[in-house]
Amino acid sequence: MCGIVGLYAYDRKAPAPEPSEALAIRDAMASRGPDGAGLWSGSDGRLVLAHRRLSILDLSEAGAQPMLDPASGNAIVFNGEIYNFRGLRRELEQAGERFRSESDTEILLALYRREGSAMLARLRGMFAFALWDARRRGLLLARDPLGIKPLYWSDHGGTLRVASQVKALAAGGGVPLEENPAATVGFHLLGYVPEPHCVWRALRALEPGHSLWVDGDGPRAPQAFLSLTGILAEAARGSPGPSPSAAFDESVLAHLVADVPVAVFLSAGLDSTTLASHAAAAGGTLHSLTLGFEELRGSAEDEVPLAERTAAALGSRHRSERVPREHFARVLPQLLQAMDQPSIDGANTYLVAEAARRGGFKVALSGLGADELLGGYRSFDQVPALRRLLRPLRPLRPLAPLYRRISAPLLSRLTSPKWAGLLDYGGSWGGAYLLRRGLYLPWELPDFLDPDLVREGWRELALEQRLERTAAGLDSDHQRMQALESVWYMRNQLLRDADWAGMAHSVEIRVPYVDLPLLHAFAPHLAGPTPPDKRSLARAAPRSLPPELLTRPKSGFVVPVRDWLLAGAGGEEAAELSRSRGLRGWARFVHSRYHRGGRGTGFGAEFGAGAR
Repeated sequence: MCGIVGLYAYDRKAPAPEPSEALAIRDAMASRGPDGAGLWSGSDGRLVLAHRRLSILDLSEAGAQPMLDPASGNAIVFNGEIYNFRGLRRELEQAGERFRSESDTEILLALYRREGSAMLARLRGMFAFALWDARRRGLLLARDPLGIKPLYWSDHGGTLRVASQVKALAAGGGVPLEENPAATVGFHLLGYVPEPHCVWRALRALEPGHSLWVDGDGPRAPQAFLSLTGILAEAARGSPGPSPSAAFDESVLAHLVADVPVAVFLSAGLDSTTLASHAAAAGGTLHSLTLGFEELRGSAEDEVPLAERTAAALGSRHRSERVPREHFARVLPQLLQAMDQPSIDGANTYLVAEAARRGGFKVALSGLGADELLGGYRSFDQVPALRRLLRPLRPLRPLAPLYRRISAPLLSRLTSPKWAGLLDYGGSWGGAYLLRRGLYLPWELPDFLDPDLVREGWRELALEQRLERTAAGLDSDHQRMQALESVWYMRNQLLRDADWAGMAHSVEIRVPYVDLPLLHAFAPHLAGPTPPDKRSLARAAPRSLPPELLTRPKSGFVVPVRDWLLAGAGGEEAAELSRSRGLRGWARFVHSRYHRGGRGTGFGAEFGAGAR
């Protein structure tokens, strides 16, 4: 896991990129790669690549980046892990290739020289890279199909800039910091900034499963090489292969490949305990880590006792840590500074990654993605039911503003005012999903944001239409919800939070439930008459789990952030917002740290000041 930088002055009228800018961007990501740093400039001075290294595979200098291919003159900076690199290496060696390192980075260079961008569909893992093609005189950017690793780019003044973090690009000083209304509106609607938008207009996220080519003629439009919706549609029509348990076992084995110890984030839930069982069966020493909270000690929400019993049953070398409010208050400023773009989540991941680093771990496995794969959220039932119930009322949508005015005051007292949007949004997949996942609805935002900004941001987001497209072309409600939760919530919030929060402590978080071959293996079973669920996967785990795990009701991993804020951890403003609005209060608190109330200041201005 690393941080990558690329500056390419493709327009001959643009000034040559300054290595000092690349260094500023690179070193703003020092925590992503504390084990090494590199810089390389092309012979004509129009390209600079830079890299921060977290050594996990091939710890020697042979794995350092930027890495050059002597046979072609190509160069690469790469962030992530290619889990099938050893199989690809054997194939390439049989074709006559010889390698100088044991790294997966070198495999990418050799494979690209032989296959070009067609290689992208063959890669299993999490990846984002920038690869210079010396013969074609162009730069290829690519990002993994499931969106595990981020990649941000900007085309400004004839120069393409690319990096692993938004704040890092700002630290270079070459990106205009103009607020993006779509980012501000998207954050307040969903609790995260929806891709491809970023907090600044000049930046874009390269979308998952896409590549982007730029040469002397400038950047081409990003090209899709794999899409999650397409994968689901194709895989569900295939024949069932290995059992779900066997397919998951293979995924866990692939994710354990490392030249450093690997830990498991272990809670008292089925996702992480099933994962730990498969990791224990793989052989070797199992390490596990559980995070608890002093405020929850002895309560039903205390994860520590059951996690410790599970660790003992699996023979794990286990570590439990309890976090008090005082620690959260102390690290809150660092947490907000590490947060690359605004998010209402991530505090739990930040704290557990911090504990992992204290325990000496660079790599940890997480149960993230199990709910999206196996339908573990209540939304899998609620959103389809809401759509079916309200679809006959779609002709009444013109009456929605009147219904809102009448119902919103009462609903605000009884539950959430967003349910006043039932006539607006309840009858479509995109609208029903927005009702279920939204913090606010668009008509609420002008109460505390500039109305012109809201109108512009909502128009640029085209949110309901994009949500609808995500679910289009799929055959079942489970598939549609799997696509919606994976493409929006998991990708934009859970995976992004895992990246910035883990990397803040130089910890690579791997996600075996978010795996392309696993998705292909599960899809036919999920479309069958007896689809697997989390309990059936846990019952089939190779090492027996405590019986109470299998009967325990589902509960999210609880972090008492609201209680901490009410107790003064975030100051009076945080306490007031949290007291009155719950999750909405946390969103307003996060936003207040980046938006100080003036028109045009927005996330961008405060992020920029913080980054510099």
